[in-house]
Amino acid sequence: MRQFDCIVTSELGLHARPAGLLVKEANRFASKVTVKFGDKCADAKKIFSLLGLGAKQGESVSILIDGEDEDEAASALEQLAQEEL
Repeated sequence: MRQFDCIVTSELGLHARPAGLLVKEANRFASKVTVKFGDKCADAKKIFSLLGLGAKQGESVSILIDGEDEDEAASALEQLAQEEL
């Protein structure tokens, strides 16, 4: 399992646009991708699940990747998180 933390930098928090980009990228991989915010967890392959987290600008989320292509997925998702979240 791979895990990394990132800070939500978007002024609107984890809203539809960055969540949609995350879903699109996560769905490229076979690994299970989970986003954790506080005591909530969301399936990163489902946009409504991500939007339900309610993460705001400046807050930290953890992204957990588990599966056969987790190294490749972690690299791609970490890059996306730095640029778009």
